[in-house]
Amino acid sequence: MFGLSTKKEKLEKMYKKLLDESYRLSHTNRKKSDEKIAEADEIRKQIDSIEESN
Repeated sequence: MFGLSTKKEKLEKMYKKLLDESYRLSHTNRKKSDEKIAEADEIRKQIDSIEESN
């Protein structure tokens, strides 16, 4: 149980970091910003999967 909680917390930090990077990049490089959004979406799917298994 604690392993999943720790993994979820790490994924949530990565998710937030990717969204922050995407926002920063959106002002200068739209393509890279979109790539970060796609990466964040994959992380979100992993987080949702963990939440469903609990």
